[in-house]
Amino acid sequence: MKKILTVLGIAAFSLGYSQGGTLVVNNYTPYDFFGAIIAHNFAGGCYPYVNHKDPSMITVPANSNMGTGTELRYDNYRDQYTSSLYPVTEWQVSLSPTNGQPRLWSHPAVMPGGVVSLNTRWGATKFQMRIAGTTTNAPDNFNANLSVAGNTCYLSDDYFTTSSGSNSAEMFTITSGSTNYTYIQLY
Repeated sequence: MKKILTVLGIAAFSLGYSQGGTLVVNNYTPYDFFGAIIAHNFAGGCYPYVNHKDPSMITVPANSNMGTGTELRYDNYRDQYTSSLYPVTEWQVSLSPTNGQPRLWSHPAVMPGGVVSLNTRWGATKFQMRIAGTTTNAPDNFNANLSVAGNTCYLSDDYFTTSSGSNSAEMFTITSGSTNYTYIQLY
């Protein structure tokens, strides 16, 4: 019985740690989020590195957040395809600066518990906000590169505010037990 509980505990821990946790994008603005999301190795060397390939940019519509049940939520590279409102069909996985391969959402390399998933965490975003439903940039230069605090691969701030102070964005991680929840919040 102890062996079974031990195996189940290790399996649960592995799945909980897969991909370093969940990514949530809450867009509380009247603008569309149009940008890139990046995960990478925080333990040193920054590789493996993962970002979306298809779609080429992630779009999270205006007022899409946990309050309305329309937030972007990726629990892992694979399952997001069938569970997210904004699925990624193909990921770009780089094991080094010269070794990058596209991987379908169902590829074994990006499965929960796989080497890429276990060695990456959500760490950065590059985005611009657009007037909802258009390709016109939002006023007040509402765009930024953000990274979570302590990220040595991307030396961007974890908080941004527009020059007028009307809008802001932040990126942070909360750890609960062994699971990381990384948030990109747009206000």
